[in-house]
Amino acid sequence: MALFGRSATPKNPPTSPIREAIAARAVSIAYQPIVDVHTGKIFAYEALARSKTPAFKGPLELLTAAIEEKVMGELGHVLRQMTVEGCPGRPLFVNVNPNEFDEGWLVRTDDPIFFHDEQVYLEITESVPLSHFAFCSSVLHEIRGKGVRLVIDDFGAGYSNLRYIAELVPDIVKLDMDLVHGISKNERTRRLVRSIVTLCNDMGSRVVAEGIEERDDFLAVRDAGVHFGQGYLLARPAFPPPAVTFPT
Repeated sequence: MALFGRSATPKNPPTSPIREAIAARAVSIAYQPIVDVHTGKIFAYEALARSKTPAFKGPLELLTAAIEEKVMGELGHVLRQMTVEGCPGRPLFVNVNPNEFDEGWLVRTDDPIFFHDEQVYLEITESVPLSHFAFCSSVLHEIRGKGVRLVIDDFGAGYSNLRYIAELVPDIVKLDMDLVHGISKNERTRRLVRSIVTLCNDMGSRVVAEGIEERDDFLAVRDAGVHFGQGYLLARPAFPPPAVTFPT
């Protein structure tokens, strides 16, 4: 029993696997090239989180635990630091979980994305409702005011809301891989992608096709006017940042 006037707080506060993983940096970064589909040149690298602890089988479990423990902002900060350290001299695509907007880390003046020596593109997934981002417009405005550019990820999946492009005015739109897989065999999908590319061009956004695994699909998205490609056909995620095998 605690004595009157003395705290009952334990000397060592309880911890958790996710907090231990953050403290130990038990995570790693793999990089996947984003490639100009017309020239074969690497435009940028996307940074992808990986778990290095058996407590989490993969990045999804890692992020889920961080959200539940309300340490997504802290984890994101660590991942961004490792991302910048591991790929100097290259433009970077950095994924940001929507829950990070609640925690204030993104607007800290010491965030690593503000010190990278090349352009940084912040990816926000389209599969979350636009209403979820209503409260974070000021955060996005502040970040973009410092030179960071905005990417809408997974476009064509989830809610597929065209208002994302109209209201967030992204610099780049990434097509969800479900639109890309098998596009060479589906005329309706090719027409849809061409229409999306035309819309994005009119809005001043460039388009990345994700999940390219087949040469015919690569040729189809290129013919549809897509600017950049990403996928196993070009390069698998790796560290150090890999070179590209460009289809001929």
